[in-house]
Amino acid sequence: MPSVALNGRCWLFGLFFSGLLIVAASPLVRAQEESTTEPKPRDGGWKQLHDSFLARAKQKEGVNLLFLGDSITQGWNGPQQVWERYYRPRNVANFGIGGDRTQHVLWRIENGEVDGIHPKVVVLMIGTNNMGANSADEIADGIKAIVKKLHEKLPETKVLLLGVFPRGERPDDPVRDKVKAVNEKIAKLDDGGKSVKYLDIGPRFMSEDGTISTAIMPDFLHLTQKGYRVWADAMEPTLWSMLDEKK
Repeated sequence: MPSVALNGRCWLFGLFFSGLLIVAASPLVRAQEESTTEPKPRDGGWKQLHDSFLARAKQKEGVNLLFLGDSITQGWNGPQQVWERYYRPRNVANFGIGGDRTQHVLWRIENGEVDGIHPKVVVLMIGTNNMGANSADEIADGIKAIVKKLHEKLPETKVLLLGVFPRGERPDDPVRDKVKAVNEKIAKLDDGGKSVKYLDIGPRFMSEDGTISTAIMPDFLHLTQKGYRVWADAMEPTLWSMLDEKK
């Protein structure tokens, strides 16, 4: 019988082949250095996804809960049972695009993706694709710019800012230190939940010794269905409170 890890890999590869994840970040690939705070579009199928988000924003039912980010966010399109249980009843939209960096999300916000909608909460998790080209300060500045732009466009919306998820199998992986440095900087954006709530659920993906299992991240970056369930469980109490949901 296939193991959980093998099932996780098959599910992830299925997303790649189906075109859901248009670019996969890799800790071994060094991206071309670009400004993290200067909005920039991308080529290819990226524009089609952006256009589909514009169409979603125009739907009359609107959006009450918005997920915004890169392939890790886009990957919610895979574990449908978790998505349906936790988020579909909340009138949710997923605006995640694989391979996006902070500058790409900034461009998307500036070019209509949140125009005309009024979500109560935006769940933002971005920055891992900047790790290969930018410093921790630069990545944090890019994330801060996104939060600022969201406040400008959506002044009544609260931002649930997630810490960048850990990556790499072992705790001594060099990228772990950069992730930690970024998260320490963006954690300061938390204003007590008035407009921004910072939440770091990274430890929930790791074993006691700091390693990451392939049952959670088959490539030590993207999540399996089990990983998304961990995410949902870890985030639910905070999200429930921010949405001001009644029992």
